[in-house]
Amino acid sequence: MAVVYAKNIDGKLEELGRTEVILNSLNPTWIEKVTVAFQFEIVQPLVFHVYDVDTKFHNIPLKTLKLKDQDFLGEATCVLSEVLTKQNRSLTLNLRSKIGHVGLRNLGVLTIHAEETVALRRVVEMMLHCSYLDNKDIFSKSDPFLRISRIMESGGSIPICKTEVVNNNLNPKWKPLCLSVQQFGSKDNPLIIECFDFNSSGKHSLIGKLQKSVADLEKLQEGRSGENLTITSHHGHKKVLKGELFVDQFCEKEQYSFLDYVSCGFELNFLDYVSCGFELNFMVAVDFTASNGNPQNPDSLHYIDPSGQLNSYQKAIMEVGEVIQFYDSDRRYPAWGFGGKTFDGTISHCFNLNGSAGSFEVEGVEGNMSAYASALHNVTLAGPTLFGQVIKTAAQIASQYVSYNSKKYFILLIITDGVLTDLQETKDALVKASDLPLSILIVGVRGADFGQMEVLDADKGQRLESSTDRVATRDIVQFVPM
Repeated sequence: MAVVYAKNIDGKLEELGRTEVILNSLNPTWIEKVTVAFQFEIVQPLVFHVYDVDTKFHNIPLKTLKLKDQDFLGEATCVLSEVLTKQNRSLTLNLRSKIGHVGLRNLGVLTIHAEETVALRRVVEMMLHCSYLDNKDIFSKSDPFLRISRIMESGGSIPICKTEVVNNNLNPKWKPLCLSVQQFGSKDNPLIIECFDFNSSGKHSLIGKLQKSVADLEKLQEGRSGENLTITSHHGHKKVLKGELFVDQFCEKEQYSFLDYVSCGFELNFLDYVSCGFELNFMVAVDFTASNGNPQNPDSLHYIDPSGQLNSYQKAIMEVGEVIQFYDSDRRYPAWGFGGKTFDGTISHCFNLNGSAGSFEVEGVEGNMSAYASALHNVTLAGPTLFGQVIKTAAQIASQYVSYNSKKYFILLIITDGVLTDLQETKDALVKASDLPLSILIVGVRGADFGQMEVLDADKGQRLESSTDRVATRDIVQFVPM
């Protein structure tokens, strides 16, 4: 029997599940699955214990088995993302004793295979429109929207999606709808499609409805024909209305998940950049402006505490880097500083953190931490706070890999404490970079005014615009305060 644990921050093990007991086998293949919630943004250590269950316990329910009564055969550890990033999502580990050493004895190997519990990826995309709808308003036309519900076996129905509202229109055409197999069950399952007139009070007026399966809707599209809506009167009589529902477009396709991309196992596009799975590549840029305070003073954001307590910059590098590194095969990445006066006396807004003139890469998180600490001794804090050059440099690297048709996606971490001096230049750089396989995570340290960062984040729906009125292709910035 195998037992799976999650290792918490405090080092304690939390049992996630157990396999079944396979009798008399030195090469067991377990069927019982253990469910783990995958969280990309954190490191999730897993521990696996394998036991030989004594014969006298074989008829006892698994959950009540006392593990201390069983013979321990070995343990293995890994991080969940290590499994998920393998092309076949399988990872084989050597079993070892609890002391942590395999020793002279071969304790065997354990192979972990991961799969998503939601395995059905089929989706149906449809574009719908109605014509000649009844008008429910007095001084204007109806504001129609559709609500689609699935009829349940137990009776009744459950809503699965709805369209946007089209204002003041009796011949509305809605944006494409995407329904997954999980939502509608099967193509032959009956669906209730209701058309409402939107009212801000929440008491929407039913214009009409019809019942069709996904297969029926596909036939409507193939035949280029409409289906009349109906409405039931207070007396229970069904009236066929003049208004009709049409299916303009209908297609079935595969909808891939984030895990499909990181496991590199599928020939598909990711944000129109990559024709197959991709590898995440990490970049770091650290703020060396004078507003951080003299690194020699304990109240400085760059102060290196002799006790080993991490400052805000070190925490950000560690916490983000430890997550990303498992998705980066060589674990080497660019690390820069900005806003500091380098050894040659010039203020630079993108200098190599490791002090090298030729190479900007560091070796993993530890190499990044070492380069950062070294830079504090060799770089004088200056200013102002400019992001433009760092973003342009990161974008230049990302664009090179696009031209090579490489399967790489870049994440730039910018750690800063200050207010930008080059807000418009930064916007211009971000808009230009929005076509590239690049995302930018800005971490704000100390309690400064980060209003500008919220603007760059563009989470309120307003995409960034450049000084030449070009609109960003997509939102590539996420800002978080430390």
